[in-house]
Amino acid sequence: MQLRKIVIAIDGYSACGKSTTAKEVARILGYRYIDSGAMYRAVTLYFLDHHIALTNPKEVARALPMINLSFKVNAKGGTDTFLNGLSVEQEIREMRVSDQVSQVSAIKEVREAMVAQQRKLGKEKGIVMDGRDIGTVVFPQAELKVFMLADMMVRAYRRQQELLAKDVLVNLNEVLENIRKRDEIDTSRTESPLRKAEDAIVIDTTHITVNEQVDEVIRLAITHMVKQA
Repeated sequence: MQLRKIVIAIDGYSACGKSTTAKEVARILGYRYIDSGAMYRAVTLYFLDHHIALTNPKEVARALPMINLSFKVNAKGGTDTFLNGLSVEQEIREMRVSDQVSQVSAIKEVREAMVAQQRKLGKEKGIVMDGRDIGTVVFPQAELKVFMLADMMVRAYRRQQELLAKDVLVNLNEVLENIRKRDEIDTSRTESPLRKAEDAIVIDTTHITVNEQVDEVIRLAITHMVKQA
């Protein structure tokens, strides 16, 4: 039986395991993985490096056409983010970017530009995309929508471990404050706030492993594919 390809939208709070789960689900299904958060991080990096004033709409509008984003599979089978032809996968994970990305993501012109790119990437289906507004704004018709959440302290510890793996040492309280601030901005912003789509399936990752998260999304995806076959 030939299973039709679908769009899998994974939304949720920072450091819930969205990207890790989405990457593995895409690998198992043979789908493309699109890290929408990396797109906003790359824009943030460009704004920081070029001293773009976030409160100046004209500066932001002039900068956006200068930003070209792409994704390439690396030697380890993962996906690296490229900004204007250069790999920025390491730079976009730095705390200076984390501290500003939610503010950049809240800018209307930025969201419109990124959503347009994301929709182009998903036209042929067979993709897994994670972010904050994938199931509500980018792909409201996605066949499978997942909303992930977890205890804030668990999320802060996970993010700290991610940074440590990249040889970046950050105090846990600093990471916790960053996550708390991002949650507040993400859920209260005017443009595409973080919220659960009505038909999204909630997965609380506080007490489950990454493998268990992946298994659950794969199970849900196959169920949807079979229904459409």
